[in-house]
Amino acid sequence: MMTNTFAKPLVLAGAFAGLALLPACSDTQPGEATSETQEETSLTVAAALGGKPDLASLNGAVSNAQITSIFEGSASYTLLAPVDDAFAALGEQGQALMTEEQGPILAGVLRDHILPGHLTPENIADAIENQGGEVKMTSFGGGDITFSMDGDTIVATNSAGEEARFTGSATAATNGVIIPIDTVLLPGEAS
Repeated sequence: MMTNTFAKPLVLAGAFAGLALLPACSDTQPGEATSETQEETSLTVAAALGGKPDLASLNGAVSNAQITSIFEGSASYTLLAPVDDAFAALGEQGQALMTEEQGPILAGVLRDHILPGHLTPENIADAIENQGGEVKMTSFGGGDITFSMDGDTIVATNSAGEEARFTGSATAATNGVIIPIDTVLLPGEAS
């Protein structure tokens, strides 16, 4: 069952070890990269994802990969959520990925977009600043996600070198955070 895959121990890089314990909002100054508006909801990540029109492709992918139950539980997750345009940019490859036969591969791709804990863009930007540069975290797929700043924008880079920029407002759900990104982070062998 898919849930057992998520039970494996996760190795968190130094700066992120305590981030899950930080509050959902931080005191930031206007104009800083971390001052993006964060929507708050009393819904689970699964329910909040379903209510986001610009994340309809991701919502369908989560359903097709049969991992919706992950986001309905009480454990806390941060979902790096590719917007619809990110899925559209995959073209035929993206359409093929959404087929029933590709469900296990799709689940693997999506696990690389899931991080443990309740991490807001503010938390991540603070960790980057405190480290004086890049910070790294291991996704549920087992790959590393490296966070860095490009001007005022947070960039997430996977082990294959695929980059995604944070875009739009994060949504704080009862069991995690949804952070919109502009690219589907494909593993090296899938890209």
